[in-house]
Amino acid sequence: MTIDTPEFWIAFVQIIWIDLILSGDNAVVIALACRSLPPKHRKWGVILGAGAAVGLRIIFALAVTLLLGLPYLKVAGGLLLFWIAVKLLTENGEESHDNIEGSESLWKAVRTVAIADAVMSLDNVVAIAAASRGHPELFIFGLLLSIPLIVAGAQIIMSLIARFPILVWAGAALLGWIAGEMIVSDTAVVQHLAARDPSLVAPATADHGPVPVNLLFYGAAVVGALIVIGAGLIKRRSQEAAEEV
Repeated sequence: MTIDTPEFWIAFVQIIWIDLILSGDNAVVIALACRSLPPKHRKWGVILGAGAAVGLRIIFALAVTLLLGLPYLKVAGGLLLFWIAVKLLTENGEESHDNIEGSESLWKAVRTVAIADAVMSLDNVVAIAAASRGHPELFIFGLLLSIPLIVAGAQIIMSLIARFPILVWAGAALLGWIAGEMIVSDTAVVQHLAARDPSLVAPATADHGPVPVNLLFYGAAVVGALIVIGAGLIKRRSQEAAEEV
């Protein structure tokens, strides 16, 4: 596959489409983490968060084969993503920043983004690496393209959140959805499911290894979203009760 072949340009278009789809998750995390920053620091929070996202994708690209084979990696990542989603959901975005140094708030937001992206970037890298078909120039293009998409997406989402606060809950539910998918698709979990009941696992194909059947996969995603919403509601009520006391 060379630059003058149709296959190259098909892969090129596929990478653009993958970036458009997968950059949304990262943009949601950045928007949720940066929404509480003072206005003068939000732009830097988005830029640094996007940089962290792409940097982590590059790191994962160097070790993606090893990481994919580690059992319970996605389970740990999914549990961490649950914690991040609930934390973002229960932070008070309207609290005063008068007694907080701006740089500390900025780096706290970037740290939250970095942790979440470390969990979420693995699948993104795998998709781009597969579409690039071994061509490093296409892979690098896919990573670089994700930067403006993430930055622009985060800016748009933050503007929407300011107008429609309910979108904070939708964003947190999305992270819970992704966490549920990650946990049930972990290699160790899939092996355990296959040992208990082979009908719960779809056989391996040329594109991927054994995976949970669609009903189980999307069922886990729905449960993950509900867990985040439920935990967020419980924590919000406990916070309100503590404030009343």
